[in-house]
Amino acid sequence: MKKLAFAVFITLGGIGFAQASDLKAGLWEINQTSQIVDGKNMTAEMSQAQAMMQQQMKNLPPAQRAKIQSMMGQAPGGGTKICISPAMAAKDAPMVDREGHCEPAKVTRNGNKTSFEFNCTTNGRTSVGKGESIASGDMITTRMDMTETDSRGKHTMHSESQMKYLGADCQGIIPADRMSR
Repeated sequence: MKKLAFAVFITLGGIGFAQASDLKAGLWEINQTSQIVDGKNMTAEMSQAQAMMQQQMKNLPPAQRAKIQSMMGQAPGGGTKICISPAMAAKDAPMVDREGHCEPAKVTRNGNKTSFEFNCTTNGRTSVGKGESIASGDMITTRMDMTETDSRGKHTMHSESQMKYLGADCQGIIPADRMSR
């Protein structure tokens, strides 16, 4: 259960670990395609937990369900929505954490591929890792390997995700760089 909680935290708390230079301002949907935590494939457990949550939400009145989905940035298909502000898109640098507390240590670009490395400490948690993002039209695919150390110990994670651009309208979702304010 601790591993699942860690995986959920990383997925929700660190959405958009990286981006290519093709990031546009507006609404994006992020789908985790693979997640391995401490050597254990958490992809199926994450999907199962997400399906269970979706099932429970089906029992809610439509207005309440829509409100919860909007607050969580939850896409009806199970992905997570994130609003990228014009300032974030103009920054043209990978996001290592959603609040912008941690900047990447190294970024290189080659065509549609952005490689990055990071080493940062935020809120008593140290994260060290590297990855790459590949942009293709309105889709950005990211792979990342990370080691996180906090008061509970050391954990390793490999994740793969896809970000799909949904449009300029964020549909009421607060831009990620304003969420911590």
